[in-house]
Amino acid sequence: MRLGGPVFIKDVNPELWVNALKHEGYRSTVCPIGSDADEALIQAYRTAAEENDIVIAEVGAWSNPISTDEIQRQQALEFCKRQLHLADRIGARGCVNIAGSRGEQWDGPHPDNFSADTFALIVDTVREIIDEVQPDSACFALETMPWVFPDSADSYLDLLKAIDRKAFAVHFDPVNMISNPRLYYRNGEMIRDFIAKLGTHLITCHAKDIKLNSKLTVHLEEVLPGQGALDYGVLLRELHKLNRDIPVIIEHLSSEELYRAAAKHIRSVAAHEQIKI
Repeated sequence: MRLGGPVFIKDVNPELWVNALKHEGYRSTVCPIGSDADEALIQAYRTAAEENDIVIAEVGAWSNPISTDEIQRQQALEFCKRQLHLADRIGARGCVNIAGSRGEQWDGPHPDNFSADTFALIVDTVREIIDEVQPDSACFALETMPWVFPDSADSYLDLLKAIDRKAFAVHFDPVNMISNPRLYYRNGEMIRDFIAKLGTHLITCHAKDIKLNSKLTVHLEEVLPGQGALDYGVLLRELHKLNRDIPVIIEHLSSEELYRAAAKHIRSVAAHEQIKI
């Protein structure tokens, strides 16, 4: 397992990037450049990562390739393809996006998001991305979300079977799957179930935390790791059992200080479990 996150650098270059990651004690990270970078720079980052034992966990392709606006949908599809191609060239484990949304908000809820037609559209969309790029080593993965497929281990299994592509893999975000108090209080069971069913396909994981407030009806808030209820002991133990050096990427924080606090908490849990990250 490899803990990682972004680093905050002005005028970044491969040497500064690697030094900053090593300073934070990160052994994995997100891709620092976009698909518009020239090939020499892409290869320079790949070489810097490989020579310093840094795993580039993911290239983000955050967009809405299932949008009802056909222009936006096509733009998102092309972006996903470019980002997957970048992931393959830079040596990343994968390219990650959410499935999208049938609503105006690209990452928001909509009554059609869980329809059979939307499931079929997601299948066709992922197949098109993978089939056009034909990556050599990088995979394309969908981040688990609370209001679109995949939202559970079983719906992810259904997508894996339906998409039926070797280059389609699993990205795990346990916080995004906690959408009600039952899952909140039993998230360790959910984590164990997810990894038992999908661990062989899992390539990356996001690290954050979640807190349930007492105001009606249900209010769930993303918080700093260590300030919520996510069972990091279970998460780290189950990922460790996979024995595949899975990157665990801290995200959604606004400063170096917050990332360091998050990393400190996760490292303390890992030390208690006698797990190297």
